[in-house]
Amino acid sequence: MRNLVLSLIGDDRPGLVSALADAVAARGGNWERSQLAHLDGKFAGIVAVSVAADDADALVAAVTGLDGLLEVAVHDANPVAAREDTWTALSIGVLGNDRPGIVAAVAAALSASGVTIEKMTTATREAPMAGGPLFEARLEVLVPPEVEPSTVRADLERISAELLVELGVDG
Repeated sequence: MRNLVLSLIGDDRPGLVSALADAVAARGGNWERSQLAHLDGKFAGIVAVSVAADDADALVAAVTGLDGLLEVAVHDANPVAAREDTWTALSIGVLGNDRPGIVAAVAAALSASGVTIEKMTTATREAPMAGGPLFEARLEVLVPPEVEPSTVRADLERISAELLVELGVDG
C-alpha cells in the first residue's frame, strides 16, 4: 500500500467532495482522514488516502486532473512514530481583540519548547460589547517528554499578558 496526503483548494461550489471522492474510489483508493473547510469563498482541505502501490500513479493522475474544480497537490505520507504515549497532550484556547501577530506569537512560544501543533482552528467574530472583532483560536498540541507542561503554560501566560488576550490551557 502507498499512503498519500492530498492538499486541495478551489472555488467553493457543490460537488467538490463528490468529485474528489469519486476519483479516489475509482482508482481503488481508500479515503482515511480529512480536514475540509469553506474559507472566504474557497474550499480547502487535506485528505489522507491509501491505495495499492500499483494503482497509485492512476490515482495521482485522477485527482490532479480535476482541473476547473480543484487544485490538488499530492504528497507521499511520512508516518511518524506514535507520540501519544510519551508526549503530553494540551488543549489551548485563545480569545482577545483581533490584531496582527497573535498566531505568530503563540506559535513561536510553542516552537521554542519543541511543542508540536496537532490541530489548530481560528476564527474572528464581532464582539457586541467590545466594539470590534474578537480573535479566537483553539489548538491541540503535544508537549515532548523532556519539557514540563508547566513551562509551556508559563510561556503562554507571559505572552498572553503581552498580547492582551485570554488564554486557557487544559490537559
